[in-house]
Amino acid sequence: MEQQKTGKLNLLQRLLPEGLVADARWLERHGYPSPLRSRYVTNGWLEQVARSVYRRPHGALKAGGEDQKLRWQAVVISLQTLLNHRLVVGGRTALELQGFAHYLTSSGPREIHLYGEKKPPGWLDKLPLETHFVFHNVKRLFKREAIPRALDSLPVGQISFTQQPWGQWDWPLTMSTPERAILELLDEVPQRETFHQADMLIEGLRTLSPRRLHKLLVDCRSVKVKRLFLWFAERHNHPWLKQLDREGIDLGAGKRMLVRGGKLDPQYQITVPGNLNAAG
Repeated sequence: MEQQKTGKLNLLQRLLPEGLVADARWLERHGYPSPLRSRYVTNGWLEQVARSVYRRPHGALKAGGEDQKLRWQAVVISLQTLLNHRLVVGGRTALELQGFAHYLTSSGPREIHLYGEKKPPGWLDKLPLETHFVFHNVKRLFKREAIPRALDSLPVGQISFTQQPWGQWDWPLTMSTPERAILELLDEVPQRETFHQADMLIEGLRTLSPRRLHKLLVDCRSVKVKRLFLWFAERHNHPWLKQLDREGIDLGAGKRMLVRGGKLDPQYQITVPGNLNAAG
């Protein structure tokens, strides 16, 4: 019996990498019922970070200190690679991680923007993190550019998503490419993101891929996002704009009022701030 218990503990060490999190459903499915989980927690082999959510601590965690904190990256990587949730980091967060939005300001707790077809598990908001997760339904913005089924290894030729190694073991964190992330961010203008911040971001996006942009703009459902993107792109006149194929990009018809008291752009039929350079 003792050998069997040791075998299950060794198996857990192979199934659950140090520092990643797993929920009770995942542990139950792999043969670790509630009494066994409780014993593992008592013995320090598992740490319960929230109700029905566990992680396997490594040496640094057991020793205490700053490394003991749960990181949002470890949680998202767990969702993507261990728990098989088709969620990716997108929008402002993806741009920040790729070095494009570090100078932008935000109020309140840091928001981590996740995109997927289904909402993440409810326990996500109960974790002891200094961040807040914001979920976006990817199907509302894009028609066909779906999130890959296996996020631990992106398929060859994937142009909408990229991966960034994170942590001591270089786990893959899957996120939107800058081309996709800026469209996701523009979808939040002006409700959650300001014209001024979007303008600063696009000013710094000097190396976007016209091929990626064309595919994403053709696939994008939002007339507002497409018109805004092209308006900002022409405002900054980046070199890639001249190479952007506009064939098949549906800009819809009619005016779109995006800001009260603004001015109407005659080409894209959207209202924009009268003096964007003076915006705060």
